[in-house]
Amino acid sequence: MATRRGPRFKECRRLGVNVCGHPKAMDRANDPAFKRTKKTSEYGLQLIEKQKVKAYYGILERQLVRYFGLASKAEGKTGAALISILECRLDNLVYRLGFASSIRMARQMVSHKHILVDGKKINIPSFNVKVGSTISLDEKARKSEQFKKTWFDSNVAPLDYLERDADNFSGKLVSYPQREKIPVIINEQMIVELFSK
Repeated sequence: MATRRGPRFKECRRLGVNVCGHPKAMDRANDPAFKRTKKTSEYGLQLIEKQKVKAYYGILERQLVRYFGLASKAEGKTGAALISILECRLDNLVYRLGFASSIRMARQMVSHKHILVDGKKINIPSFNVKVGSTISLDEKARKSEQFKKTWFDSNVAPLDYLERDADNFSGKLVSYPQREKIPVIINEQMIVELFSK
């Protein structure tokens, strides 16, 4: 199973946004050594937006192309549909609910079978979670000090489409994510333009 293993902080500085969610990721972003001197072309800007979406959701090029194909068949704007589809990935929702402190940790938790969806163990990070599904931590994993600390210490901002039950180590996707409610800094229209060439 292929995963993204590059340096996270360096990627955040290059893209100009904190895509990994770490509080110290952008500490050195304003250092003179990382200042861009050349003007970025339109294609370069489109490419940066594509790299952003891949970094935010921890996916590779092939997966992004597949998701774009699904989004182009969906109703409404293709760019907004793409972000909404990606937001419903299991590893992303595990991260958003506060089970994990990063998308990489969330992916590992899912692949190691620590996460249940409606009571069933799912070990596929790209699993598409349906509205109304409950995501919970496995009984054995609830005893882990690391998982408990991450769950209770996570200061995740409450999102309209998610419901968190702190006492029962679970959360629920209560509605389909709307683009304006999703906390990612991406110009999805540029991604659509890039794939439309």
